[in-house]
Amino acid sequence: MRKISIRNGIETKQQHLLSLPNKSKKTIQNSKEMTHQINTSEASVYVGTYAKYNDGSIFGKWLKLSDYADKEEFYTACRELHDDEEDPEFMFQDYENIPNGLIDECWISDKIFEVLEALEDMDETRKEAFLIWCDNGHRKLSEGDINDLISDFDNDYIGEYEDEEDFAFEQVEQMDLPEFAKTYFDYEAYARDLFCGDYWSEDGHVFYNS
Repeated sequence: MRKISIRNGIETKQQHLLSLPNKSKKTIQNSKEMTHQINTSEASVYVGTYAKYNDGSIFGKWLKLSDYADKEEFYTACRELHDDEEDPEFMFQDYENIPNGLIDECWISDKIFEVLEALEDMDETRKEAFLIWCDNGHRKLSEGDINDLISDFDNDYIGEYEDEEDFAFEQVEQMDLPEFAKTYFDYEAYARDLFCGDYWSEDGHVFYNS
């Protein structure tokens, strides 16, 4: 099991993250909270090594993934950054604009560049909906074919609405009801029924329950 020693006032992983160059506590907190609102063209990783960290150093650098064609090129840059170590064990100490499930402290997915490229082709609304769908359906971006995943998403995604009641209103408008009947319609209750069964929503995005 890997051991991380506590030296030079580095007491916890959280304190360590707050010490990274060009980052503030607010920036890091926001990056954790906005996991569905990401700018994939700015996907970046702060790369250190476990050896340096155990010696009380957080020396490393922010590497922007769009600067590299694939994972092999990225790892070449990591090795060049830490060429003072014979066999560096890379430590991804922080990252931003990367979807859940593609990276953690000691691992980066083989599919990360493929996924980021696919997300780059989406508009912001569709990208946000796709990431919400993946997280709620426990779909792993690191597994399977990204195009198949997007196809499944397209089958489930209905659209963006102001709220669940707004979606219910649209459904009623498509019914063949006389106008006077609509004035008595309980949209709030109907929305509750819809989202207890065939549909689910998050942040205004509505999906079929598949």
